[in-house]
Amino acid sequence: MGKKIKLGIIICDRYRSCAGGKCFRALAEKEGAFARYNDEDVELVGFTTCGGCPGGNIEYAPEEMKKNGAEVIHLATGLVVGYPPCPYIEHFQKFIPEKYGLKVVIGTHPIPQKYYLTHQALGTWNEPQWPALIEPTLADEKTRLDYD
Repeated sequence: MGKKIKLGIIICDRYRSCAGGKCFRALAEKEGAFARYNDEDVELVGFTTCGGCPGGNIEYAPEEMKKNGAEVIHLATGLVVGYPPCPYIEHFQKFIPEKYGLKVVIGTHPIPQKYYLTHQALGTWNEPQWPALIEPTLADEKTRLDYD
């Protein structure tokens, strides 16, 4: 393996009791948005919630993660598959690099098929910004079913 990349994960507060199983599995298997680290060792240095709408913890958590060596913050898949999707995700995506100089990746684990089907039926992701936001976690159907 090559260079070790240190990551932080921020999840939506409505999932604050989430144990992180899908995120940690995807990180270990380098699936979903973690596929980009195929040739690199990765280390998780932080895991927290956004703090609830409008994301007050976004002002502080990345700083602690950076002190722990984080280079990249992943905004968890729950921010795009929850209903409704996070209305602040694009703000977070701009704020974190500007304030902390950290790269931001949208997503963690692959989108589960059940969420994919629901959002397709509702037309949630039909607006122009959504293809880029879901692309890192939009896996093939078999993988999406594996994450149901």
